[in-house]
Amino acid sequence: MIRVGILGAGNIAEKMALTLRLMKQRGDDVALYAVAARDQARAEAFAARFGFEKAYGSYEEMLCDDSVQLVYVATPHSHHAEHMKLCISHGKNVLCEKAFTANAKQAKEVIALAREKGVLVAEAIWPRYMPSRKMVDDIIASGEIGEVKMVTSNLSYTISHKERIAKPELAGGALLDVGVYALNFALSVLGSEGIKAIDGTAVLTDLGVDAQESFSLTYDDGRMASMMSGIYARTDRRGMVYGTKGFIEVDNVNNPAMISVYKQEKDFADPAVYQVPEQLTGFEYEVEACIRAMENGWLECPEMPHEETIRMMEIMDKLREKFGVHYPFED
Repeated sequence: MIRVGILGAGNIAEKMALTLRLMKQRGDDVALYAVAARDQARAEAFAARFGFEKAYGSYEEMLCDDSVQLVYVATPHSHHAEHMKLCISHGKNVLCEKAFTANAKQAKEVIALAREKGVLVAEAIWPRYMPSRKMVDDIIASGEIGEVKMVTSNLSYTISHKERIAKPELAGGALLDVGVYALNFALSVLGSEGIKAIDGTAVLTDLGVDAQESFSLTYDDGRMASMMSGIYARTDRRGMVYGTKGFIEVDNVNNPAMISVYKQEKDFADPAVYQVPEQLTGFEYEVEACIRAMENGWLECPEMPHEETIRMMEIMDKLREKFGVHYPFED
């Protein structure tokens, strides 16, 4: 039985709490053990709502509990590195909500510390762990759409009013919150090696974070990816993979439910449609991956290796440099 603690008690923590409760109900070896918030009353209310055994009014207090085996970090991007380091220093395995950190420097520091301490640390970018990821890979490997040449992806919601999005001191903006999913889709298909050019342009808010952007990757072999993200309007959220014999449409790069395959031999009509397996919330797959890794003594999840997490952060660093977005806590 893996005893899970949640660090932070906001909206994303609630989704993980619901996931853990549903996993437990179906018989998984997980225990809703502890939650930590910045005040005791909030922690106790969260614990009572979802059925956690323990409630702590400080993060440090929960991490001193030897029974906690895996900590889900659910705080703003700006605090991920600090809170992961705190967990790791207490010998805790960590699953941290995306974006993993605010920048690549922080990511490297966290991963180095986790390896030094011999604990698991994983990025909770949920599409990497979902069955849909392998489904897309298998379609490409089958040769049905021929040789992949281009990928497009987008994700945008009306979230400009949210504090974690609006404030530079919280590492706000579209890229780290939703653009990361568009980027993740492209890299999942095309890989992160052989990128020769990273380009992009953005519109900034009055506070200096990126409100909406378009960006692209160009590879040495001529493959390309074009992406878009924003905080002002909801987009169709689609991911497209274009090959020499057809193309794949994924209905939502954030949480795929349906994959359609269009072939040139059918004049791109009558697509083959694949439904993604039913899920609890979608978060269960990343928890399952962490449990497997812990059981095997791995320090990273093969679904989202450390090297890939760092590369994603490096690309987003480069994009923010082009956009002119700098967080106040960065050197």
